[in-house]
Parts: sequence; structure tokens; C-alpha cells
Amino acid sequence: MNSNTSFLERTFSLSERKTDAKTEFLAGLTTFMTMSYILAVNPNMLAEAGMDRGGVFTGTILASIIAMLFMGFFANLPFGLSAGMGLNAFFTYTVVLTMGHPWSYALTAVFLEGIIFIILSFFRVREIIFLAIPSSLKNAVSVGIGLFITLIGLTTSGLVVANEATFLTLGNLISRPSAVAIFSLLLMAILTAKNVKGALLYGILAGTVLALILGVTTLPETGAIFSLPPSISEVAFKLHWKNIFTLDMFSVMFTFLFVDLFDTVGTLTGVATKADLIEDDGNLPGVGRALLADAIGTVSGALLGTSTITTFVESASGVAEGGRTGLTALSCAFFFFVSLFLFPLFSIIPAQATAAALIMVGLFMITPITKIKLDDFTESVPAFLTMVTMPFAYSIAEGISVGMITYVILKVCTGKHKEVSAVMYVLALIFALRYLRPILPF
Repeated sequence: MNSNTSFLERTFSLSERKTDAKTEFLAGLTTFMTMSYILAVNPNMLAEAGMDRGGVFTGTILASIIAMLFMGFFANLPFGLSAGMGLNAFFTYTVVLTMGHPWSYALTAVFLEGIIFIILSFFRVREIIFLAIPSSLKNAVSVGIGLFITLIGLTTSGLVVANEATFLTLGNLISRPSAVAIFSLLLMAILTAKNVKGALLYGILAGTVLALILGVTTLPETGAIFSLPPSISEVAFKLHWKNIFTLDMFSVMFTFLFVDLFDTVGTLTGVATKADLIEDDGNLPGVGRALLADAIGTVSGALLGTSTITTFVESASGVAEGGRTGLTALSCAFFFFVSLFLFPLFSIIPAQATAAALIMVGLFMITPITKIKLDDFTESVPAFLTMVTMPFAYSIAEGISVGMITYVILKVCTGKHKEVSAVMYVLALIFALRYLRPILPF
């Protein structure tokens, strides 16, 4: 065993998790390819809030790298992190454009949320919450996330579109963009059926080539593939401390906190379950460190000029390719670093190609449904509601909320209250009060 192999083995326990460096590297690249869309979406969205697009691009990458370095070396888990979708929309469209606050105010709320998360992580509050979730709901979260990202993949690719009469319907399947998505999806399926490692990545790359041929995507106008990273001077360290001790700030900060907490817990639960990293007692080794890495990423992001950094559900694509250790996260971080200088080249990858990967991952994510006791309705009903709420409400957090509330209610009403932990009672009550808040007198 050479020194490099020995170092990697000692650091990441590759053989113990039945993987190797090549598999981990490929898994990190696959995760990057499926989540790289954030490098185009997030700068554009935050630019609507008045932020410098180039600065947000660089800040997002740097904060993502910091978070993944902690996830890789500190937690040794195969998760990619970057600016969370949904949270960036709340940042722009609610806090700035609806409530009328400056974007620096929103960044301050993100910063404070991250600090609170770090404190909670040190006191193991987030880890305790993770361990309190029953196995049936953990498995349901994995399935729900699979359905959720399948819906994202179908709508992003254009294979499914909005329709006033039926809400959703099939798109134009004979259009050029659809051809790219269908070709990529079928190629991924064929290669997966043949047990080809890197099937999703090869499908993305082949889909990109077809997109170039069909004119769905084009090479950069200048022909350049190298560029220096845009400056972050316009967005970094621009926190807003005026009037922060207000109900508005508390409301904004709590919303960031709530969504980030349960999206992160849900993603860690679902992806870790698929990766077979969950132990028999329901514990995920290193979950506390993973949650701390997520919190550190959020604080770093606020300081560098981007919205909340969170663990990406697209990490499931890397897990599906065999990623099992922190080396996958470090590999993903490496490609984020490369994208600082080669973004013109990475930007040609069409959404249709990466969307096909999300659809395939949706299939991989639903397998834990076989572990749910479907004949025990106190377990299966909450699990089912968790699964369907995520895609239909377009929110991982809402799926967890509905699942926890119904789990506690059914257990209590059927005389099985001893199967419910104290933490679950508290969480269900908090979630219920959140939904009942509009009709409460306080």
C-alpha cells in the first residue's frame, strides 16, 4: 500500500465503507454535475434583490467549498453543500422584495441563524432531533425526497409542464430540449442496468454533446473557457446591524432557521439511509459533525455574500454512484473550486441533462419504502403522508412536519404512546402550533 493510499484509508476508512478513491472521486464529480445549476440560479436570484451577480457567484462557491471541507475532513460523509433552493427565494422575494428590507438585512438574518445553529450543534440539540425521528419516518423521508427531486427533474427538463386545468401535464416530447432530456435519461438507464460506474455522469456528458449539436446549448461567445473569479468586494461582510432587535428580524431569522434545520435533517436522513450509513439503532455516525459543517457553511456564506448554505439533496446522485465517505465531499469541493475559473465552460451543461440525472436518482431513493411496516397503519400512514407531502407541497420541511404530527396523533390515539419519544411530542406540538398560529389568540 503506497503512502497516498494509506493516508486516504486512514483518513476516510475507504475499505470499511466498501469503496475506493476512484469511486469517491467519480461520485463527487457526479454530485457536482447535478447541483452545479445553483451556480447559475443563485446569482441570478439574489441579483433581483440588488446584489452584485458576479460577487454572489464567487461568494457562493467559496462558502460551498468551506462547508464541504468540513463535511469531508470533519464529518467524513459524502454530502455536497451550497446555497439552498427555497431559502434563496425566501431571501429575495419575501425579505427584500415583499417586506422591503435591504439585502444586507437578509444576510444578517442568515448570519444569526448560522450562529444559533452552531450553538445548537455544540449542545447536540440538532443531533438529538435527528435521533428522535422513528425509522419509519426516516425511510419515508428518503422516499419523499426521491419523489420531490423526480418532480424537480421532470419540470426542469420540460417533460412535465404547468397546466391550468390539471395543474401538471406532459410537455412537448418532440421538442429539441425534450430530446436531450429523454436521450440522457435513457442512456443513464441503460448504463445503470449494465452496472456501469459513472452512468449518471456519462449520461450528463452525452446529453451535453447532443444539446450542442441540436442548438439547445451553445459554447461561450468569446470561445474562452478560462476567466478570473469575479470580486466579492460588493457583497462580502455587508451585514446590517440596525434595527435587528425587532419582531421582523425574529420572524425572518426563525423562518430561515426552521426551514434550514428540517431541510438539512431531512436530506441527511434520506441520503444517509440510501447510502446504508444508518446504524441499526437509527444513528448516523458523524451526524453532529455534519450538522456543524452545515452551520459553519451558513455563517461563512452570510459573511461572503450569499444566502443560506445547506446540505443538497442532489448528494443522492453521488451516493448512487457509490460515494460513501468524506472524500466524495472533497471531490465535489474540488470541482466547485475549478468552476471559479472555468465557469464559461461549465455553463454550457443544459438543465435537461442534469434533470435526467435527478429523475434517475428519484428511482434510487424510493427503495427504502420496502423497510416500512405497511401493515402497521400507525407507522405507514404518517410515512405515506410524509412521502406525498414533499413533492405536492414542494417542501421537504413540510413533509417532515406533517409526518411527525400524524405519527404522534396516531400513536396516542391507538394506545401506543409509549413508542413516542419526548422529543417527538415536543416537535409535533411545535409544528402543530405553527399551522394553528393564524387562529390562536396569542
